[in-house]
Amino acid sequence: MYITNTETVPDGEVTEVLGIARGNTVEARNVGHDITQGIKNVFGGELKAYSDLLTKARDEAIERMERDAEGMGADAVVNVRLETSQITDGGSEVMAYGTAVRLE
Repeated sequence: MYITNTETVPDGEVTEVLGIARGNTVEARNVGHDITQGIKNVFGGELKAYSDLLTKARDEAIERMERDAEGMGADAVVNVRLETSQITDGGSEVMAYGTAVRLE
């Protein structure tokens, strides 16, 4: 399965557009991490626990999008985009979406 943020796939011609493939996940912060990250926030620097949490959420959303595209019979997902939104004070949604296509 090709996953790309461009409108085309190198050396591949889109023969059919199947629709929008999407995948999402909602991740909640850990109270223990909130305490340690809050201290780090005072002194500056990367909030590594949160970076790791969002990386995991992005990867999961992309995997779910890929499964959705496979279910449509797609060979690729083009024009992939990622969005993040806050759902609650302690949780964020990450969504991956793109156009599921068949290639020649």
